[in-house]
Amino acid sequence: MSEPRRMGDGERGAKSGKRVPFPLTEELRTREMRPLMRRGWRNSSMVQLTLVRFREFIREPEAVFWTFIFPILLAAGLGIAFRQRGPDKIQVGVIAPGSTPVVEALKRDSTLVVENYDDSSGARALRTGKVALLVIPASTNDSIHYIYDRARSDAANARVLVDRAVQIGAGRTDPVRATDTYVTEAGSRYIDFLVPGLLGMNLMGSSIWGLGFAIVTARSKKLLKRLMATPMSRAQYLLSFLASRLVFLILEIVTLLGFGHWAFGVPLRGSPGTLLLICFLAAVSFGGLGLLSASRARTTEAVSGIMNFIMLPMWIFSGVFFSSANFPPIVQPFIRLLPLTAVNDALRANMLEGASFAAVTPEIMIILVWGVVTFFAALKLFRWR
Repeated sequence: MSEPRRMGDGERGAKSGKRVPFPLTEELRTREMRPLMRRGWRNSSMVQLTLVRFREFIREPEAVFWTFIFPILLAAGLGIAFRQRGPDKIQVGVIAPGSTPVVEALKRDSTLVVENYDDSSGARALRTGKVALLVIPASTNDSIHYIYDRARSDAANARVLVDRAVQIGAGRTDPVRATDTYVTEAGSRYIDFLVPGLLGMNLMGSSIWGLGFAIVTARSKKLLKRLMATPMSRAQYLLSFLASRLVFLILEIVTLLGFGHWAFGVPLRGSPGTLLLICFLAAVSFGGLGLLSASRARTTEAVSGIMNFIMLPMWIFSGVFFSSANFPPIVQPFIRLLPLTAVNDALRANMLEGASFAAVTPEIMIILVWGVVTFFAALKLFRWR
């Protein structure tokens, strides 16, 4: 007795009234997949995800402005405000009526701006910061009294300049003749210090904000939940954000450094390859921080608070607008371990001092450690929902 024939998928679907897809043989499956296989790497999940990140960025005018235009405007404004110019004139007040020998001696010094006051108005001008120093000459012109705040550097400087002018006016002669030579060299100006700091700050901001907000926005819109069902790993999704950041890295560097060099003559004394490597590692390191900050946050408000908490200490301590050496020695080890401090120090050493790769190796190691640790921490903590 022959064995009963098994009902095929097509027959079973016909009897039940449902459409059942006919199973593909190995030959048919290979034929269907051949057009996709011809594309090769272009059809990979990583490439397609990176292209999505790229399109998301260029379709946001605000992101383009804050990444490329704002750093140039900031560099231009601060560069003009702190451009090289002569010393500022110091405001001093004299408690004396009319013109006296002391007043005449002070007015002969071009670095001083002298104004007469009475007792009450002079005290008010000093208290409100209108003048840095009050001068009270004796009625016999054989002594003089200074009133100033020692904690103010401009007041201490005013005391030295005023006393020099008074002594010279009284007939003092210097036994040693002094001459001055003034030099202005690129690399020692404030704008030269500022541009590498702005580049480091821009790399940090665009990496952390750009990646963190994009992930949390996709999570809040339930897009990550849909992507979870696709043949894509968590690592590929996170790496696509880092890859998209590197696409714009060259544009960020060329835009800001090109403007600084063209407009203010900021020097680029180091190797361009070392400079690109520092920026590349900085983008990856800060990108890891951005991924970590967005790994669990569900709302843009939450991730905004986390990212501000991460970046605020580096804005203050890492020497963007002024040297981090101004802080007390007790906090210097903590400051040196911050990624933005390492990035700024490496950029300034390369651009202003011409430092080689070996010279900035300690800073590069700090940047690498932050990038590796934060990325794997984000990979471990990341959730789709």
